[in-house]
Amino acid sequence: MNFLLYWFGRAFIACVQMLPLPLVARIGRLAGALAFSLDARHRRVVLQNLTLCFGREKSAEEITAIARENFRRIGENYLSAVKTAAMTPRQMLPHFEFAGAEKILPHESNSGPQSRVVAVGHFGNFELYARFGEFVPVFQCAATYRALKQPAINQLMVALRNRSNCRFFERRTEGSALKAAMNGTGLLLGLLADQSSRGVRVPFLGHDCNTSTAPAVFALRYGCPLHTAICYRVSLAKWRIEVGDEIPTLENDRPRPIEAIMRDVNLALETAVRRDPANWFWVHRRWKD
Repeated sequence: MNFLLYWFGRAFIACVQMLPLPLVARIGRLAGALAFSLDARHRRVVLQNLTLCFGREKSAEEITAIARENFRRIGENYLSAVKTAAMTPRQMLPHFEFAGAEKILPHESNSGPQSRVVAVGHFGNFELYARFGEFVPVFQCAATYRALKQPAINQLMVALRNRSNCRFFERRTEGSALKAAMNGTGLLLGLLADQSSRGVRVPFLGHDCNTSTAPAVFALRYGCPLHTAICYRVSLAKWRIEVGDEIPTLENDRPRPIEAIMRDVNLALETAVRRDPANWFWVHRRWKD
């Protein structure tokens, strides 16, 4: 079964990667629209989350329209990620741009550029975060992931991601390797910070939720500047990653509380959600008790 699943997945990926990116994006949007009609469980989660956050600001019709577009975006982004994984930086130029990269560009240093931590979220085609190092090669991009339970699917995902020249560390088994990499210079570590996780309970979109402390902990432990980065959908099959201002991790030369740092991270992510509500991954149960 695992063998058949692997080769079926490979065939699917090969077919998608043969198509033009705009066509892939349109097919993904159609698949997302179909999922909105058929997937009652996740549709209910999205509507509940949107109502919790925007129920006092938007009508039921507006919330439903955002939810429907959110499913289309998820389909577009996931299928497009399969295609963009095989595209070269030159091929990506008409579809992908960075804004604010100068905020993290290093000053001249004999010992190499200072490593940095970037808190990211499930916005737009978020697999594109790993492509930053191809456009700004002064950094070696790195990220963490959690291996999937299905070996065949996990193998395919790892193969796709490895094309980006980003270093990926499995969260549960490769912690030591990540720590060793952070002790060097020139690493740009992206950490997802918008899912429910054991850590601290701080506000997000007006409601407290469990929030990972990893971005703050890594930035403090290794003395790295901390930023956020958001992937926005500009138009069909076009995205822009915007790097945020540095989030202070020190106050009067002393570490700020973890909760205060993650409040600032959540605020930056919240601003991005409000800017384009359909661009975020609403199908996740973010606000758990």
